[in-house]
Amino acid sequence: MRLKKYTDYALRVLMYTATKNEEKVSIKEIAETFFISSEHIRKVVHQLSKAEYIETTRGRNGGIVLAKSPTDINIGSVIRIMENDFYLLECFDDGHNQCVITPACHLRHVIGEAMNAFFQVLDQYTLADLMENKEELRALMNQ
Repeated sequence: MRLKKYTDYALRVLMYTATKNEEKVSIKEIAETFFISSEHIRKVVHQLSKAEYIETTRGRNGGIVLAKSPTDINIGSVIRIMENDFYLLECFDDGHNQCVITPACHLRHVIGEAMNAFFQVLDQYTLADLMENKEELRALMNQ
């Protein structure tokens, strides 16, 4: 299974924002830190804002801050929101599945079990867990 870059960027935005405590950060700052297009970061920030993980303020004194405590931001939940599908195999997409062996195939069950295990691990972690080495992360981000 491979997560999209979009999801990776979302996790980076949250981590970057968390290193700043309650100080506002800008899309430009994040984009420059990670060498990612500002437009990509803008889209990620928009979705994170809609999901109420971050708060955004426009204008001269605007910026981005976490909307929740890092202990309340579950990594599994963030990934579920950022990924728009988990169709690892055709048979997971009931609307477009044309595989003739689906009724007798056990592969869907095995892959589904693996995906559940994947999320069981991710659901054990919060943004706070990812920030245990906050000072080291800050230094690497040249803050």
